[in-house]
Amino acid sequence: MGQGFAYRLQTVAVATWLTLLSTECGAVTNPVLEPKGPIAHAQRQLLFDAVAIMMIVIVPVFIMAALFTWWYRGTNRNARYMPNLAYYWPAEILIWGVPAGIIFWLSFHLWDGTHRLDPYKGIDPGVAPLQIEAVAQDWKWLFIYPEQNIAVVNELVFPSGRPLAIRITSDTVMNSFVIPALGGQIYAMAGMQTRLHLLADEPGEFWGRNVQYSGRGFADQQFRAIATATEDDFDAWVAKVRASSEALDAAAYEELAKPSTKVPVTYYSGVETSLFDTIIEKWRDGGAAHHVPDTAEAKHAR
Repeated sequence: MGQGFAYRLQTVAVATWLTLLSTECGAVTNPVLEPKGPIAHAQRQLLFDAVAIMMIVIVPVFIMAALFTWWYRGTNRNARYMPNLAYYWPAEILIWGVPAGIIFWLSFHLWDGTHRLDPYKGIDPGVAPLQIEAVAQDWKWLFIYPEQNIAVVNELVFPSGRPLAIRITSDTVMNSFVIPALGGQIYAMAGMQTRLHLLADEPGEFWGRNVQYSGRGFADQQFRAIATATEDDFDAWVAKVRASSEALDAAAYEELAKPSTKVPVTYYSGVETSLFDTIIEKWRDGGAAHHVPDTAEAKHAR
């Protein structure tokens, strides 16, 4: 029995070591645990807080599971099981009260965090954000920069330290936009627009993608998000895009919108006027395309 116990103890130790090793290695490359912006950092803290609150139940359960398994083992002659307990109010309060209290605590805690991290809310009112329009296609991402009058496929570039104000829609089925290192996901839906505000604390290259299954090209619907070190670096990139010989007019967009996979980064030096709003409008009223005057009232309604 001694050798068997020693063997089981060694097995548990090795399994624990491998688990910790894999967790540590995963944390190095996991963007959720290595946030690069204030939104992602706050979301990670919410995750840690929620886990810590749930540990109030999880830790005692594991401890009792180990103790009960050890005490009621087959070789323990002193352990007797007597299931004759019909009702015992302290046990009932413990069994039902603690989980109910934790759910209430989690709800109260996450309610504040959810409203504080509203994706539609701007990050810094004192800094003008960079305006970006993101369009999900089969199976690629189109990013339009309305202020710069340029567009890019599968590459999102912006200055670090400057907030991003992203309008998001889909020209196909439902997608979900996410850059895990900077913030959580938000859906992209045809005929509608959602909004997302992000900020990168430091320069770097981050991974972004669609995380809503959308067909055979779903696995390759990814893009690079690049935070430049300075505004000058961003301006240099804009100048590079403007040097492209291609422009995203109505005909070019119709060709781009066709289903395709593993599309390389493509630059467009000009963009069709109000292209983002046109994409939204063509899915309105059951997908019947029509033109809506670009008035202030129409913009407000959208």
